[in-house]
Amino acid sequence: MIDRPDAYVYLITALLPLAASMLVFQVNPYHALVIRGILGAIAALLYTVLGAADVALTEALVGTLLAIMLYAVAVRSSMVLRLGALTGTSGDRHFSVFLDDLQNLFSPYHLRVEVVYCLDSRELYRSLIDCNVHVICGQSPSRPPDEISPDYPQEKLPADQQNSYKTVTRLHRLHEIMQIQLPSAEWIDIHAIDMNAIESSRDSLFNLGSLDSGSSNSGSFDAGEVKP
Repeated sequence: MIDRPDAYVYLITALLPLAASMLVFQVNPYHALVIRGILGAIAALLYTVLGAADVALTEALVGTLLAIMLYAVAVRSSMVLRLGALTGTSGDRHFSVFLDDLQNLFSPYHLRVEVVYCLDSRELYRSLIDCNVHVICGQSPSRPPDEISPDYPQEKLPADQQNSYKTVTRLHRLHEIMQIQLPSAEWIDIHAIDMNAIESSRDSLFNLGSLDSGSSNSGSFDAGEVKP
């Protein structure tokens, strides 16, 4: 045991690099916020012990309290995957299965799925093109049975083509993850679009001019020129 009267100063100082290392290697952003608060509290305590009360107060109010609040707002608003869907799909059982699979898929990435409902196909396309959502989803003709793995639970498969879905995303990384890891990919067509092509032909890519109001009643859409 250390008998020096200032030994506790060394102990508090040693906690700083320890907390900083935990913060750097933390993969969960919400846990990182907690560790950042602990790191700020340790630093404020050390400044107080060393006699710098003004610096300690600044660290506690600005470096810890204010910074944590701003980080929390940023994490809350950015760690979200926005899924666009037509209002008619909200009560569909197979859409609920797809939504559950999507939430389970992206939970290890600390992303929460937020559904944005649109009234018709035109609004749904526009929300994707204008980058208001990351993925859009709508009903389409079902995939042939011979393309579905026999290991996939049959009770989760759509009974007819009215309950099969097609998804389109503007982020190719999401497209890769969903194609490989999404269980519902057995019966859902997953596509990606080229945002550079949209800049030169925003309306023709999705054939927006050919969509009619009836598409919103059936909950179906035609993705047009997309990449499988």
